Amino acid sequence: MEPSPPRVPTDRLQGWKIVSEAVERPFSAGPVSVIAGTVRYEPTDTAEPRPFFFASRLYIRPETGPNPMLTRLVERGARDGFRERLAENDIDGVDHRHTRELPIDEPPDTMATADTFRGRCLVDGEPVPVEAMLAVWEAEGYLLAGGAYPLVDDVDGARRRLRRIVRGVRSE
Repeated sequence: MEPSPPRVPTDRLQGWKIVSEAVERPFSAGPVSVIAGTVRYEPTDTAEPRPFFFASRLYIRPETGPNPMLTRLVERGARDGFRERLAENDIDGVDHRHTRELPIDEPPDTMATADTFRGRCLVDGEPVPVEAMLAVWEAEGYLLAGGAYPLVDDVDGARRRLRRIVRGVRSE
């Protein structure tokens, strides 16, 4: 089976476009490997620093169903990888703010572990505060979704938009 990213309902992505789609191997040790099918979106008409959203489906080989220990490992690895991705997007000084549960739309009664981070990036030599969120949950394996947005203008609106998109990610 060719790894593919999860589905994101298009009605939640109005004004966003796909900027990349990739298959990566974020972890491999002996016979165990993790392959991620990931898609990344950005708004079509936003100035720098541009918000972004991503969604990933993890394929774990040999195939292993979710269990508490594996879930903790996936969450920890996802947080570490997300910090690296933020750095690759020129967001530095990243610190973890809090972890909470986030309800996911499908399947019903699914809760994600959502971590919030804060950092900053430079735009025209000036620091701009940035908030980022990463959600991890079980849905026919593991799904990850999240993104980042600048803490300027309508911060509550940006936060609500990102959460709405994340909640809509589907495994099918």
